[in-house]
Amino acid sequence: MKRAQTVTLILLVLMAAAPSQSGAAGKGDPKAGKAKYDLLCSSCHGTTGKGDGPAAAALNPKPRSLADVQYMKGLTDDHLFKVIKDGGPAVGKSPLMAPWGGQLKDPEIWDVVAYIRTLGK
Repeated sequence: MKRAQTVTLILLVLMAAAPSQSGAAGKGDPKAGKAKYDLLCSSCHGTTGKGDGPAAAALNPKPRSLADVQYMKGLTDDHLFKVIKDGGPAVGKSPLMAPWGGQLKDPEIWDVVAYIRTLGK
């Protein structure tokens, strides 16, 4: 095998073995995410993610139910990450959805994404 082919093969193997940067699978800890969710998200989205937290009554539009399995299936983990980090307007959603990127580090946001994925189960 020529050197260029060997290098290409090695790079392909390394890329296949590397963890994916798109999605929370393997990146987030749902248990750690629950603690952050309870602290920052449950007041609007509710403790079970149904959009029925105590602050939700005063919001228009109402917070999205994160327990809606059909709706959540259509959202990528990267999308959820962006909403949490940059807020609703970053993805064309409500300006009432606060950006949490100033309070949470990226690994903590992935933890929240991983926890949110457990809500509809």
